[in-house]
Amino acid sequence: MGEIKRFNLPDVGEGLTEAEILAWSVKVGDIVKTNQILVEIETAKAAVELPSPYAGKVVELLVAEGATVDVGTPIIGIDIDPSTPSQGGGAGGDDMVAGVAATAEAKAAPKKDESAKREPVLVGYGVKQGASSRRPRKTAGAAPAAADVMGASVQEEPAVDDVPAPAYYGQTAAREKAAPATPAPSAPSAPVPAPAPAPANGSGARVLAKPPVRKLAKDLGVDLALVAPSGPNGTVTREDVHAAASGTQTAPTVAAATAATAAEPFVNGERRVPIKGVRKATAAAMVQSAFTAPHVTEFLTIDVTPTMKLVQRLKEMPDFKGVRVSPLLLVAKAFLVAMARNPEINARWDEANGEIVYFDHVTLGIAAATPRGLIVPNVKAADTLSLVELGRALNALTDVAREGKTALADMTGSTATITNVGVFGVDTGTPILNPGEASILAFGAVREQPWVHKGKVKPRQVTTLALSFDHRLVDGELGSKVLRDIGAVLADPLTALAWS
Repeated sequence: MGEIKRFNLPDVGEGLTEAEILAWSVKVGDIVKTNQILVEIETAKAAVELPSPYAGKVVELLVAEGATVDVGTPIIGIDIDPSTPSQGGGAGGDDMVAGVAATAEAKAAPKKDESAKREPVLVGYGVKQGASSRRPRKTAGAAPAAADVMGASVQEEPAVDDVPAPAYYGQTAAREKAAPATPAPSAPSAPVPAPAPAPANGSGARVLAKPPVRKLAKDLGVDLALVAPSGPNGTVTREDVHAAASGTQTAPTVAAATAATAAEPFVNGERRVPIKGVRKATAAAMVQSAFTAPHVTEFLTIDVTPTMKLVQRLKEMPDFKGVRVSPLLLVAKAFLVAMARNPEINARWDEANGEIVYFDHVTLGIAAATPRGLIVPNVKAADTLSLVELGRALNALTDVAREGKTALADMTGSTATITNVGVFGVDTGTPILNPGEASILAFGAVREQPWVHKGKVKPRQVTTLALSFDHRLVDGELGSKVLRDIGAVLADPLTALAWS
């Protein structure tokens, strides 16, 4: 008797309630091993590959790619004893989806290896099976829909504050969908892929690309079917996708790819996209923060000419070789120095327990605009790091964020945040606190302006800082002291040495 186990969507973060199915790595009929990657999902915080908790045969895919499902919803059925026909669903399951003939699939499956033992798996963080064979690929796939992206090129400027946000207003649709299954004449109960239009690259086969590459193409609005592959066996690589997105790909399909990534047409004067993923989570967090914590924002305009000169000097120092130095590094250090002098601001208001929680170290969040949307990865114990160590940490944070691989642990637990609006040419703003934090600093554009310096009007590098804080925790005096100290360090970086 076959036994079908249904795998429910797990909570791979801290209290996440839903996730989007990005791409299945298996199909009905595949034999899978424990810890083999089944599917890539996108939560409100990151893209995550889910490994299989069971070894057996895939008999049902319960959720289509692109669908958003709640945590705890069954997403796949696996027959853990495919040697005998299945008579129904196993633990935690619903009825099988239409078009999946599990009984016929189970009869045709090979005999289970009784000597094999199932290994334990930490769902969401299982190891990849390097020796496992790739699943059979379909011979044809439906052409992806046009992507909803405007200006989706990605700059290569490395610093976190210099990662631009593409004008991304909704879900891109550069994902390939499998055609609905239809019965084959010789085996009426077995699903067989229906004929589908050939990809625009004329290969007549489904584009070969790993799930992370498909996710990257989705974020950048690139039609994989129109990308010239350069990887082994005609596989599309990350480099191919980046080349297509930036317009540097030399293959003749680039023009067609550009046309395919145009925005979806307006219908009756409007265009609608689902609210999901990072944008949905960000909106919920900002509403919660704005209507829970009483915000106060203070502003300070300062001469940062010494800081800008120091940035250039640090770039030339041997100790900073390989470290991408930007003004954000010194702004972050100034913020940390100010918090060390005013530790009461490194706190959280605990409404449930009626307490104020003070932290012994600063977990510094850096708001980063990525193709997935705004995320806030953080540096743990940032106040304990030297300037060069902080620079390396920010570099690593940037690289991972750009690839969309920021771990969930690196996007939770921050106690203060910096948002660099200056890279967009903005002078300043009134940033909204991240829930659970007492302060957030906005760093505006650095501009050459006339400034009174040593009694004379001279051209100087000037910027405006804005510090928002939770007025339940931080009164005007404390907030003003923190902002004043940040400005003092940026106006004269030697101040940081004197205060250390």
